[in-house]
Amino acid sequence: HDAMTAATQPLALLLLLLMLQFTCSFYLPGVAPTDYSKGEEMRVKVEALTSVKTQLPYEYYVLPFCHQGIDLNVQEALNLGEVLRGSRIYNTPYTFAMGSDQTCKILCRSVYDEEEIAAFSLMAEEDYRANLLLDNLPVAMSIFHDTEDGQTIKAYETGYPLGHVDRPTDADGAPLPLDPAVPAPVFLFNHLRFTVLYNADSAREGMRVVGFEVEPFSVKHSHVNEVDWDECVGRTAGAGGKCALQTCTPQSSVSLSSPPLQIDVVGGDEKRRKAKETEVIWTYDVVFRPSPIRWSTRWDTYLQSADDAQVHWFSILNSFMIVLFLSGIVAMIMVRTLRRDFQRYEQQDLMEEGQEETGWKLVHGDVFRPPALSGWLAVLVGTGVQLAVSMGFLMLFACAGFLSPANRGALMQAALFLFVFMGIFGGYTSARLFRMFKGTRWRSNAVWTAMLFPGISFAIFFPLNLIIWGQKSSGAVPFGTLFALLCMWLGISVPLVLAGAFFGFRKQPIEPPTRINQIPRNVPPQPWFVNTWLNIIVGGVLPFGAVFVEVFYVLSSIWLHQIYYLFGFLILVLAILLLTCAEITIVTCYFQLCCEDYHWWWRAYATSGSCSVYLFLHAVYYAYSKLQMARAVAGVLYVGYMALVSLAFFLVTGAVGFLACFWFVRTIYAAIKID
Repeated sequence: HDAMTAATQPLALLLLLLMLQFTCSFYLPGVAPTDYSKGEEMRVKVEALTSVKTQLPYEYYVLPFCHQGIDLNVQEALNLGEVLRGSRIYNTPYTFAMGSDQTCKILCRSVYDEEEIAAFSLMAEEDYRANLLLDNLPVAMSIFHDTEDGQTIKAYETGYPLGHVDRPTDADGAPLPLDPAVPAPVFLFNHLRFTVLYNADSAREGMRVVGFEVEPFSVKHSHVNEVDWDECVGRTAGAGGKCALQTCTPQSSVSLSSPPLQIDVVGGDEKRRKAKETEVIWTYDVVFRPSPIRWSTRWDTYLQSADDAQVHWFSILNSFMIVLFLSGIVAMIMVRTLRRDFQRYEQQDLMEEGQEETGWKLVHGDVFRPPALSGWLAVLVGTGVQLAVSMGFLMLFACAGFLSPANRGALMQAALFLFVFMGIFGGYTSARLFRMFKGTRWRSNAVWTAMLFPGISFAIFFPLNLIIWGQKSSGAVPFGTLFALLCMWLGISVPLVLAGAFFGFRKQPIEPPTRINQIPRNVPPQPWFVNTWLNIIVGGVLPFGAVFVEVFYVLSSIWLHQIYYLFGFLILVLAILLLTCAEITIVTCYFQLCCEDYHWWWRAYATSGSCSVYLFLHAVYYAYSKLQMARAVAGVLYVGYMALVSLAFFLVTGAVGFLACFWFVRTIYAAIKID
């Protein structure tokens, strides 16, 4: 019975972790659906203009879109995460009546000068997309994927492009970079066809929105007679004999054969159109369709937007099996080798005194000697523990459904608050190590623990924020928000770190299991395979190799504006990463001690932390192969933010590797008999 229980425990753990993946709910607990009655007015909101080519969000009304009847000074209240993401939510003139189809409804008529047309043209060239919202659902364009078994899967691409640049394409239809010598016409999407999917259940009253789709068109509208456009705003074209358009009527909407609206030409010797003014008539259709999709699963189609889902699943499983296999081999070797060492040392103890000790037992009087810059090592380990605990709670909250896509900005906001409140763990760990290293100025140590990572983050973030501010982007964090972050740091995080350090320093110091010699012994010449830099370089390969597939999807989520939701798999991958960091550090430390080199403290931290270098290099390769940055500022932002992420990765993995190695060294030296 005991053997069967032991055999089934790993399988049960694996099944539990996989169940976390499927039990992740997509709604914040307590959020209730909105039931609309027939004909009830529905208001469309807009979040921001975004582009994967610039990574600079802009407010929707930075371009002269229709805003009749909209107070541009009124914004929707945002949480901290939304502000940091650059979201600015406004109302729009788009209004629907639940269940009532509308065709060729006039939004407004605008006449733009050359400067305004140039702004639209630049946004279209940089692939900016508008992100409208209806009932907290982002608007999306439908895309269809054919699976290997012949099925067609519907997915969403959030937002819609502002316009289209008729770029040249290669033989496969992929767009080529613009040639300055070849003119490319720019078309503006001024007609939108919305499709609202709703679910009507006979068991309840009202209808619920379960989908919000859009199809953009470029149409050069024309009208017969002079029209009072102020009177036509919000009316259907041709209704009551007024506001008639030749390009669409209440009976026939626009189509792909309608003449497109060209507003500009990019490249070539041809100059911008000489017309001082350009007329644009903005129109839209709305169609309501019943859908079997339930409100609780309406985000599923959005979450299917990532390509190569099967490759993702199988790659993660493959990485897990490989690392599990390697972990078993490493554990078996370590157990057998250590057992042989213990047996040899016990035999030596029974033999006559005076026989010279060999191997890792020989350095028992120096292995616990405090390293150089021991205070900084305690600071780095404490900061890494604070980040690791914050990350663990963040993943648990994400799998519990508290950080769903429906709650925009919740992930970033939760990460900030968790890091601030987990300062007590960082201060406690740093103080315990600092006292073990015979340090006395624990307040100074605690202050450095509280200031290190936030200080470096602020030093990187503030110049980047000034650059974004110079681009007049909504992604620039307001100074009021910066002051709030500063108050969180100095008013909550620093006191909690000091409190943790106070309790950690008051506890009895960690005593080494062996006495430390007064005179350090000389380290003999080391063989090539325990070279410090070689161990550090090789030590980061295996941990990063276990997670690089998931890193690709996380980077796509951040920089390609995709929705990431596989938090169950992310927990599994992070567990594999930390386990691998611990094992590779223990193995390299064991070989180092066997070669009578007792300077293991900093090397243990750097060995596992070196995988952050591979993370940064992979991020650079990802930017080169996947991202098409239209502005130099986008590259600066990418390098700055990925350097900050790599620093956090270094602190977490380094702390985990160090603590695992510290436990291992204490365990083996406590198990042998020292005279």
